[in-house]
Amino acid sequence: MARIAGVDLPREKRIEIALRYIYGIGPTLSRRFLEQAGLSVDTRVKDMPEEQVNLLREVIDKSGVPVEGELRRQVGMNVKRLIENGSYRGTRHRLGLPVRGQRTRTNARTKRGPRKTVAGRRRATAKK
Repeated sequence: MARIAGVDLPREKRIEIALRYIYGIGPTLSRRFLEQAGLSVDTRVKDMPEEQVNLLREVIDKSGVPVEGELRRQVGMNVKRLIENGSYRGTRHRLGLPVRGQRTRTNARTKRGPRKTVAGRRRATAKK
């Protein structure tokens, strides 16, 4: 089993797709790393010899692109900085509300969680 950046890559998938399981690597970076390592995008993870896995691991390490733990730490520190500054975005993060200007009167269920029923509150109905 190929293990890169602390992530076990799925054996049955093509290496181009399997690399996306690493936090911080998407389609473009995946292809770029494979080009630099000189590997085919169609190779299955299970068919890769250990030398190719090591080569790919080195290419990712040398690229200077933060992935997995380092990237998660950076994102966490950025959010923490916004909260400590008391900025508007930090306040939204602290309250668990959408940060980028989305509406919250309707929708925003993903961020706010399941509905909480309030006793005695009626929904507005259309008048006839």
